[in-house]
Amino acid sequence: MDTAASTSCQEIRCDDCGQNRPGYDIVHLGSIEKGYRQLCGRCFNTEVAKAAGMEGFEHAAFESIGISDCNGEIHEFHFRTRLLVTGIALDAFELRDGDPAGYLFQIIGDAGEDPFVLFGRLVEKMRRALSVKHLENGNCGLQISDQRIVRGRIESDEGQDGNLPLLVIDGREISWDQFGHMLMSFEGWQFKLTIADKSEEL
Repeated sequence: MDTAASTSCQEIRCDDCGQNRPGYDIVHLGSIEKGYRQLCGRCFNTEVAKAAGMEGFEHAAFESIGISDCNGEIHEFHFRTRLLVTGIALDAFELRDGDPAGYLFQIIGDAGEDPFVLFGRLVEKMRRALSVKHLENGNCGLQISDQRIVRGRIESDEGQDGNLPLLVIDGREISWDQFGHMLMSFEGWQFKLTIADKSEEL
C-alpha cells in the first residue's frame, strides 16, 4: 500500500465520503497494480485503523489557531492528523496561497495516545519555537542574531531546479545565496550543523 499527500490548494473530492477537502488534507492511497483512491484525512485514518485492527479509533480534527511570535506578529496554524501503523502524527502549518508554507511543526505520539494531549504538546512546542528569532535586520541587511544559533527547515529551491536548498527560517524563505551572505560575517569562525527529523525538537 503506497500513500502520497497532496499539497494543492484546490479542493478535492474524497473518493470515500464524497466531501470536498483542501488538497493538503488529501492522501493518495493504493498501488500501481490496483490503482489509487483520493481520501480525506478522516477516511484515510479510518482505513489505516481498520487495516491495523485498531478498534474504536476516533479521528480528531482541530480548528485553526493563531499564535503570536516574539515580535507580536500573529501566525495562523492549521492542523492535520495522520494515523500511522506505529503511532499518530500531528502536523501544524501556515498556509500561503492555500498551500502549507512558512512555519511547519510535527509531533508523533503512540497510536493509543489521547490526540488532545498530543495537540497540547504540539502547541507548547510551537510556542517555544515562535518565542525565538534567529534572523534580524542589521546594517548589512538580514543577518544571524546575536545568539548565533539558526534553526530552520530544508526545502528544495524550485528556482534552482531543485539543485540547491531553500531554507525556511523564522517562517520565511531564505535562499542558499542569502544564507551564505549571512555566514560571511562569521568568516574564520567554527560552526556545527545538526540535522533532525521534523518531529524532533532542536
